[in-house]
Amino acid sequence: MKETNLGEFQEVILLVILSQENRTYGAEIQRVLKEDLDRTISRGSLHTALTRLEQKGFITSEIGGATRERGGRRKKFFSVSNSGRASLIEAREIRERLWNKVPQVVLKGI
Repeated sequence: MKETNLGEFQEVILLVILSQENRTYGAEIQRVLKEDLDRTISRGSLHTALTRLEQKGFITSEIGGATRERGGRRKKFFSVSNSGRASLIEAREIRERLWNKVPQVVLKGI
């Protein structure tokens, strides 16, 4: 049975991939996380999250062509699948429902 829960870090990664026109690679994801969220993550942490997202069917990957600028190495590109997009929408709806239940008075003074 496929796991369908989406953790916060996984949600952020899916959003970063989509923000890059739904096709990007690991180093670019790291760069966006650092620049947009001031969040530094290790390559290993990112790789683990990407592997889990792929196992859940939320992303797909493909190996790009070798480039001279990368010394002949290839990049692995990631895209968000339809089930990944559906999971993001569901996560957003859940958050919005919960936020709508929070009384405004609770957030005053913060």
